[in-house]
Amino acid sequence: MSELLSPLAPPYDPDTEALLAKLMPPGSAFEPLLLFRLLAVHCDLADRARPMASGLLNKGLLPARDREIVISRTTARSGAEYEWGVHAVIYGPIVGLSPEFLNALASAEASTFEGHDRLLVEAVDELLSPQPTLSPATLAALRAVYTEAQVLELLLLAGWYRTLSTVILSAELPRESWAARFP
Repeated sequence: MSELLSPLAPPYDPDTEALLAKLMPPGSAFEPLLLFRLLAVHCDLADRARPMASGLLNKGLLPARDREIVISRTTARSGAEYEWGVHAVIYGPIVGLSPEFLNALASAEASTFEGHDRLLVEAVDELLSPQPTLSPATLAALRAVYTEAQVLELLLLAGWYRTLSTVILSAELPRESWAARFP
C-alpha cells in the first residue's frame, strides 16, 4: 500500500462508522471494503460521491448485465485488479456473467466477443484510449441500442470506474482476500 494513501483501520470515529454503514450493503457479511475505508479518509468527499456511485451501481438505466460488462472491462483495462476482483465475485455472477466471461473481459481482445457484448467492450476500449472518446461508428451503434440517457450513463459509468481505478492503483490497494484475481 502507498505510504500516503492508506485505508482507515478500526476503531472508527462515529462519523466514519456512519459513512461505512452507508457504503456497505445492509446486512453485509463482509468487513467494510478497503476501498471504502480508503475513501473514508475524506468522509465529506466520500459522502458527496456516494449518491453518484450508488446511482450508477444500483439505480441506473443500463441493464445490469451491460453495466457489469462496462465496469469489469474498465477496471481490468485500467489494471485495477482490486475492483475487478470484487465485481467478479459479487456483482458479475448476480447478473449471469460466468467466471470464464469475466476472465475474458479482463484479458481478451474486443474481437473475441460477439454482438452486443462486443459493442460494449469496444466502447470501453475506445474510452480508455489516449484520446478518450467514442468513434462515430461506436456512438452510432450505441445510439441504435440505447437511449441518449443510457449512452450518457455508460460514459459516466466508464469514467467513474476509471477514476476509482486511478485511486486504487495510486494507493496500491491490495486485493480483498476473498476477491477474484486477474486471469
